[in-house]
Amino acid sequence: MTAASTRGCRGCGAAGLERVLDLGKMPAADDFPALDAPTAHSVSMHPLAMDQCPDCGLAQLAEDDTVTAEPRGVEPQALRDQAAAAVSGVQAAGWLHGGTVREFGSPHGGSWLPLLESRGFTVAEAPADVVIDCFGIMHEPDQRAAFAQRAAATADDGVLLLQFHTLRAIVAQGQWNALRHGHFAYYSLRTLRLLLAAAGMRVAAAWEFSLYGGTILVAAVHGTDSAPVDSDVTRILDAESEVLDAGPDAVRDLQRAADEQAHALSSWLERENADGHTVFAYGAASRAVALLHLAGAHRGLLAAVADASPGKQGRRMPGTDIPIISPAELVAARPDRILLTLPDLLPEVRAQWPELEGRWVVDL
Repeated sequence: MTAASTRGCRGCGAAGLERVLDLGKMPAADDFPALDAPTAHSVSMHPLAMDQCPDCGLAQLAEDDTVTAEPRGVEPQALRDQAAAAVSGVQAAGWLHGGTVREFGSPHGGSWLPLLESRGFTVAEAPADVVIDCFGIMHEPDQRAAFAQRAAATADDGVLLLQFHTLRAIVAQGQWNALRHGHFAYYSLRTLRLLLAAAGMRVAAAWEFSLYGGTILVAAVHGTDSAPVDSDVTRILDAESEVLDAGPDAVRDLQRAADEQAHALSSWLERENADGHTVFAYGAASRAVALLHLAGAHRGLLAAVADASPGKQGRRMPGTDIPIISPAELVAARPDRILLTLPDLLPEVRAQWPELEGRWVVDL
């Protein structure tokens, strides 16, 4: 295993980070080259590894020397549905009080502001009664500064609603390709409480959702953790302990998962090709970049990847010669198999393109 970075933890500043996942050099996950750009062999490659802090437990991107701008994606229906369910749940629990809202957005798009505005809130830049961060804070290289900024943006009696893809789900389900350039932090609820406490806030309530295999939404308020802990928070912390108590050794299982999944995809593509089947994929997601690269996928095995984002169509998957096409082109091609790179999209794509029923492949 490659030695970890000598820099301090992005969250607490502690030294002695431990390397838990090393994918070697990868194409930038958000740099989708044009079809006529130089071949995959000439693209720049960048280190992609995950370290974990033995003090606060924050799993984090080791380094990132990429400078790219990902084409804006189309927000999946599953994400919109989950946002609506989350806001309704928060409102039912009595956390939507006051009249102003501020949002720290995610580069991947989507916004909860319309959901709050429809409930009578107005957008404010000053400290707001409700502050929203849905998958945004993980994109901040300086985690301590990011938590301090969100705390300062929350009114004294306000609430910070922060949603994240939980490290417990990433480890338990072998989601090694959640690691990508531009994603600097991967949280457990245990670690999140420490980072919030350093910014003068505490977790007052928490909700779990099945999105991405496991996401958590917390309601954080100003103050210390001396207040009674919500029963749902305790339940989530207990469930995390079952997966993460081994510390960095638990997260190192992602290395094995990466090797196994890449081998499984490579073998499946070879078998399908040998059987004369045409294989396409759906979802030019950033997390598909590392998987296709590790599996050695190329146009001879995977004809194309369809995506609903016009900004990605007519480009290539990073590090490969595989073109990105529109969903209409996918339907017209009538492939034998369609690898779905984001399982959460299955209900949406099945409903939208019933003519492709029976061709979707989610689990290899």
